[in-house]
Amino acid sequence: MRSPSAAAGSASVTEDAAKAEPPARAWRTPALSSLGWAPVLWYVVFLLGPLAMVFATSLATRGLYGGIDWSLSFENFTRSFDPLYAKILFRSVWLALVTSALCFAIGFPMALAMATATPRARSLYILLLAIPFLTNLIIRICALKALTATEGPLAFLLTALGVQFDPFSLSQNLPLVFYGMVTTYLPFMVFPLYGALERFDFSLIEAGQDLGANYLQVLSRVVLPLLRKPLASGFLLVFIPSLGEFVIPDLLGGAKAMLTGNLISEQFLKSRDWPFGSALSVVLMVILGLFIFMIHRWENRGTRE
Repeated sequence: MRSPSAAAGSASVTEDAAKAEPPARAWRTPALSSLGWAPVLWYVVFLLGPLAMVFATSLATRGLYGGIDWSLSFENFTRSFDPLYAKILFRSVWLALVTSALCFAIGFPMALAMATATPRARSLYILLLAIPFLTNLIIRICALKALTATEGPLAFLLTALGVQFDPFSLSQNLPLVFYGMVTTYLPFMVFPLYGALERFDFSLIEAGQDLGANYLQVLSRVVLPLLRKPLASGFLLVFIPSLGEFVIPDLLGGAKAMLTGNLISEQFLKSRDWPFGSALSVVLMVILGLFIFMIHRWENRGTRE
């Protein structure tokens, strides 16, 4: 039999544990439990509902005077893979991939410099990255467009230096689109990498160098494998909006940089062919889903290894 002192001790321990850790069921009131359905309702009404409407519209046909004829047809999806539109779709995917790669090539050294800087310099770097977000995207792009206009400062400088150039191609070209895309989405790559590098154990780099590895081997075999999750997050945060971007290519590229986002907006706003625009949107979402699936497989493979 247990002694009275042992029983009293166990009872006091139980009481202390109860005071220190109140049971979770005490917080499970019907009012709080009902709040959990609010995000689900928001998700269904404002995401799944519109997506279902877009998919249903993609199976319809364009009616007279831009209306919608609700007759089942897969013609819009067949038309989406016409060589003319497939080329635009391929160009959009290529631009999004190149933009993501450029953001990584520029953002990784920036994140590394921020993580290894002094606290004062680190705060300055973060401020410089956040300042562009204080201004509207349209204002930033229009300012860049004014800088490269036919009678802008850049054209005046090139003329003064005697450089031959096409004034009309100077303000609308593909490199300018890349510049606008990279400067817009670069922080989305830098901040996830910076958050991971801030907690990174840099003694692993010294250990790799002590074992005879050069800088490239340390980067590919030590640093990057440990940064799979922030890398995956950064690529997704850059690739997803880049694939559907239409404002930057429209302002900085004009007719020379027709992308899927521009094509979809024209189908809805100008051509009034909502079924075809919806079909293009569904195709774009499928491509995004495949890319997200591949990124998650790459991320999980690194976790298993």
